[in-house]
Amino acid sequence: MEIRSINAMRGPNYWSVRRHKLIVMVLDLLEMEERPSDKVEGFYERLTTMFPTMYEHRCSVGEPGGFFQRVERGTWMGHIIEHIALEIQTLAGMDVGFGRTRGYGEYGVYNVVFAYMEESVGRYAAKAAVRICEALISGEAYDLSDDIQRMRELREEDRLGPSTGSIVEEAEARGIPWIRLNKYSLCQLGYGANQKRIQATVTSETSSIGVELACDKEDTKYLLEQAEVEVPRGDIIRRERSLEEACRYVGYPLVIKPIDGNHGRGITVNIQSYDEALEAFRHAKNSSKSGAIIVEKFIVGEDYRLLVINNKLVAAALRSPAHVIGNGTSTIQELIDEVNSDPRRGYGHEKVLTQITVNELTQTIIKDAGYTLDSVIAEGEKLVLKDTANLSTGGTAEDVTDIIHPANIAMAERISKIIDLDICGIDVMTTDISKPLAETGGAVLEVNAGPGFRMHLAPTTGLPRNVAAPVIDKLFPQKGDTGRIPIIAITGTNGKTTTSRLIAHIAKMKGYRVGYTTSDGVYIQNRLLMTGDCTGPSSAEFVLKDPTVNFAVLECARGGLLRAGLGFKKCDVGIVTNVAADHLGLKGIHTVEQLAKVKGVIPETVLPDGYTILNADDDLVYDMRRSVDCNVALFSMDENNPRIKALQRLHGITAVYENGYVTICRGEWKMRLMKAENIPLTYGGKAKFMIQNVLAAVLAAHVQGISNEDIKAGLETLIPSAAQTPGRLNLFKFNDFNILLDYAHNAAGMRALQKFTEELDASVKVGIIAGIGDRREEDNNEMGSIAAEMFDEIIIRQDKHLRGKTEEELIKMLDDGIKMKDPNKKTTIIPSEREAIKHAVKHAEKGALIILCSDVVPDALELVKELKEKEAKGELNLV
Repeated sequence: MEIRSINAMRGPNYWSVRRHKLIVMVLDLLEMEERPSDKVEGFYERLTTMFPTMYEHRCSVGEPGGFFQRVERGTWMGHIIEHIALEIQTLAGMDVGFGRTRGYGEYGVYNVVFAYMEESVGRYAAKAAVRICEALISGEAYDLSDDIQRMRELREEDRLGPSTGSIVEEAEARGIPWIRLNKYSLCQLGYGANQKRIQATVTSETSSIGVELACDKEDTKYLLEQAEVEVPRGDIIRRERSLEEACRYVGYPLVIKPIDGNHGRGITVNIQSYDEALEAFRHAKNSSKSGAIIVEKFIVGEDYRLLVINNKLVAAALRSPAHVIGNGTSTIQELIDEVNSDPRRGYGHEKVLTQITVNELTQTIIKDAGYTLDSVIAEGEKLVLKDTANLSTGGTAEDVTDIIHPANIAMAERISKIIDLDICGIDVMTTDISKPLAETGGAVLEVNAGPGFRMHLAPTTGLPRNVAAPVIDKLFPQKGDTGRIPIIAITGTNGKTTTSRLIAHIAKMKGYRVGYTTSDGVYIQNRLLMTGDCTGPSSAEFVLKDPTVNFAVLECARGGLLRAGLGFKKCDVGIVTNVAADHLGLKGIHTVEQLAKVKGVIPETVLPDGYTILNADDDLVYDMRRSVDCNVALFSMDENNPRIKALQRLHGITAVYENGYVTICRGEWKMRLMKAENIPLTYGGKAKFMIQNVLAAVLAAHVQGISNEDIKAGLETLIPSAAQTPGRLNLFKFNDFNILLDYAHNAAGMRALQKFTEELDASVKVGIIAGIGDRREEDNNEMGSIAAEMFDEIIIRQDKHLRGKTEEELIKMLDDGIKMKDPNKKTTIIPSEREAIKHAVKHAEKGALIILCSDVVPDALELVKELKEKEAKGELNLV
């Protein structure tokens, strides 16, 4: 078996699964194609023995045990690998269930698709599933334990923590999109200019002064003391020689901790003597960055955490450190093992509670209590195993929100304003939280910026609290605010880039700050910030992350969709310009119908109140209306198209080319924008395919509420040129000849260019064409045949992007296509694009039109501009 590729799909994908994050694995099983599971001796028995829990897999049979029935009858190994990948993730604590295995279009090759929670775990599961399947086939023993543990570790390394995860989940529930900005806990909620950020439970609105104060326990205690908040008596020292005096001043019992500590590091409690204080001081020093150590009174009572969000107390919890209770017969280690057997305890944050680990600190605490791990403690005796009550070290929490005294609530809310934190955790020690601290002798020990939510989200006992909700309420206070910006997504075989540029230009004329992606780069407010083919999900995310952008136009190509899905989950407008044969035979897409399914992902992502804009002249595109859950608008070059008429009778929105006008129709009422011949992009109305692009763009602008006046202004001011539309019908007029440069790179694009150039006068038309490596032989042949019809002379060149084929192979494919159409066509082969252009210019006769077709525009564009500048200076000499 061989894995050709493993890709993670972000957002909706061509399987039309909307709410799954998916691994797509292309698995080459050619050598196994003739040996399904029923042909491998003992395979069924070995599989069911290794994975008895797979009995729950229903598979296509639709009942428990369905998958095993398929295996027993015989099924392909790709299908089995899919189920193994799902099962081992579930065994590692990540319950995922969606999977599919489908043919790739090549004998013995499959698309294996399955869900994951963390991408790194999904990729690991894919590879591990192949290894396991190979072991099952060969009858070799396989130990799952290492894989299960590794997947748990990967999840803990990569997953969002419980606090951040809860905020993200609450955002998702409200329709607020999010993007993870680093491998830690920094996340963006919302898009572009409307985004907010969180890092764990610190928000983009959290006061930096408040965080600094909370991190400085000395200043925090001083401010609270000045505000008459109950705090323990204490002193701050830096040197060991000051410790004895501090102990006398404060009085035993003591707590010693670093002033800049967190998560319980370096803290020692209930210190009863100077020797204990000295050891605690040194321990605190090791955990302190500043070297400042707090010596304060140890307050008797229990540890409570009060959580305040937006100056309102939202939850309170009683925290207990990890501990065991003796039964008179079991050793301490056995008691720990019993506690860890609780199904609620797991590795790291995978479950409600964390398993208790026996580390050096635990062993020291046990030793100080006069025991070892082999000791048996008396029945009912409680032995504390950690020095803090953190859940991450095995502690427990009990929700006490409903019993906290109003005076303590008022105190907590007041503290949040004193320290100036929008989210803060206040640690209180008291014997009874239902009474005011003044009555119990309790005190406020700490104020924490970025407090953990886990103890409130899933307390060991008591009522769980949705503490993420008030965070989102604060960040997005307006009802229904999702932090989104308008997103227009465009796909299709041809016309995507021009349509994207035109929409972006119109939106800019309206006053939006636009970010847009194209096949030649990413633009933020018309500044080119990334170059190259930027039509995939990472480029879309680049725009949506930008805090200056309030309108996004995203070109979405086939390659990005198949490779990694989308960089967004929902858009406001989805456009499909057309579907024609292009890039067939790649990534399992072998027919135009399959390609249409890929393009059809964009309409499926449109929000329910948004619009999908479809080409009514294209059967495959028009059929996409059946799978959408949004409004549909249509455009056509024929106002009498029955599909257009039908939608108009239903009072729908359409755009048509009628009587020479670009016209928007609401129902049957027409709003003529302007004559097509007056729109620069159309070259006086001669470029019909450009009119089609204009129709799609004006519809998108119209349904986004942009006025007809602003749309007209955009149409009038986008000029086909190297500056505004690089590589799209760029016409350069020289003294004796002209050069037309266009991105036509497939048969449909060449046909459209042919219709346009037929209307251009020229003494001779010279075509410069190139084969494309990721096209089928018949596609390159067809390009050559169309060129033979279009041009009087042809120069075959080849660029440096061969994409898997040799230069000689590509040139031959084009030449064969030319000869099929016209064996006598004048053809010259000049592999270098630069030399091919120079040759055409050098031999151009008066009135000639040189037409350069290129799918890699920048180099050709620069050379033509360079030649134009030389001519202007009288320096054009190609001898």
